[in-house]
Amino acid sequence: MKKRNVRRHLRTAAAAASLAAMVLTACSTGGMAKSTHTGTQDTDAQSSGAQEEQLESGKVELKVWAEEGNFETLNKMIESFKQEYAGQADFEIILEGAADADTRNHVLGDIHNSADIFSMPDDQLYSMIAGGALSPVANQEAVKSANLDEAVDAASYKGTLYAYPYTADNGYFLYYNKEYLTEEDVKTMDGILAAAEAAEKKFSMEFNSGWYLYSFFGNTGLEFGINEDGVTNYCNWNTTEGSIKGVDVAQALLDITASPAFIAQGDGNFVTGIQEGEIIAGISGVWNAMSVKEAWGEDYGACKLPTYTCKGQQIQMASFTGYKMFGVNAYSEHLAWAHKLADWLTNEENQTLRFVERNQGPSNKNAAASEAVGKVPAIAAVIEQSQYGNLQRVGNSYWMACMSFGDTIAAGNPDNVPLQDLMDTLTNGITASAVQ
Repeated sequence: MKKRNVRRHLRTAAAAASLAAMVLTACSTGGMAKSTHTGTQDTDAQSSGAQEEQLESGKVELKVWAEEGNFETLNKMIESFKQEYAGQADFEIILEGAADADTRNHVLGDIHNSADIFSMPDDQLYSMIAGGALSPVANQEAVKSANLDEAVDAASYKGTLYAYPYTADNGYFLYYNKEYLTEEDVKTMDGILAAAEAAEKKFSMEFNSGWYLYSFFGNTGLEFGINEDGVTNYCNWNTTEGSIKGVDVAQALLDITASPAFIAQGDGNFVTGIQEGEIIAGISGVWNAMSVKEAWGEDYGACKLPTYTCKGQQIQMASFTGYKMFGVNAYSEHLAWAHKLADWLTNEENQTLRFVERNQGPSNKNAAASEAVGKVPAIAAVIEQSQYGNLQRVGNSYWMACMSFGDTIAAGNPDNVPLQDLMDTLTNGITASAVQ
């Protein structure tokens, strides 16, 4: 087993203790210019996991976990890092493929043998802190001032920044083919489905995922969120009171899925359907922008999510918003250099490079404000949709409950279960105290 320095890990003990309940939940689910982040380092010991460490000379081995699709761009960043610090150490930096969605499980499953630096979505932050896996950002104030406030908040706990933000686009919106759909059509779900039916084409959505299913509930006045324990949820989606009730949303969903143009499928099938000419609209995120653009060419369109009909009203679809960031392993054998590299991979110039080569929306203020970023349909769409979005902060019982509910609705409620019973089951599942 690779040896890690336990002393460094103790710096996160206070935060880990206050989030201890989350550990059980998390484990059960199994040439660029010089960095703009180099600034005066925070002198608060808790705010810096590496500031007391000296930059070592000699051989420095660092392992980075990230999505394989980003390797080509990341390799350029790593080479520029080596050039920037040439002569200060003998670097051996290894990239290994790992899905961002699985980072928490991989890291908390074996912290000592995990990567020194790892990419992750913001919703994993609290569990990672609780598990003692993260060394707080070394140069707190410089990184905070360089990035969008929302991205900083997403990477922080009680005012301390625990990871280096690098994208502000981890949300979802509507992709559409302009050959078949007008700007008027895509304003409403009714318009999209009508146009798709007329063209004998499909609208696609991953319907049994709580990530996307939330979009139908978020702007209805119904309540949902995570409790202060950081593990369980509160939810009243089964309410029988108010202008919009749980059963009203359920009926609206049944009406949508009854359309012959509607198809419930995952992101991978969504892209395949676009490439094969079957799909002309669908809900997804910027990670599919390059594939969609390649398939549709000049007909590639993107915008905020549409409204949908619920109890005779037009309800604007909501969304979860999210950010991606690089965390530094608190047990890294070369902690100071790990922070230097994480800082480098997320600086303004490299966020700009990531945007140019991967169409990923930057969290860096200067990079995000560029004219080029505003001209990319997917980035513009996720920004437009963000006004109707909320950070994803949910307990784990949410996901399985939504999967079961989504499958039932997508199948047309074949057993004719009373809608109130469906909503009661969904809500009870979401608010369950144990992971399901």
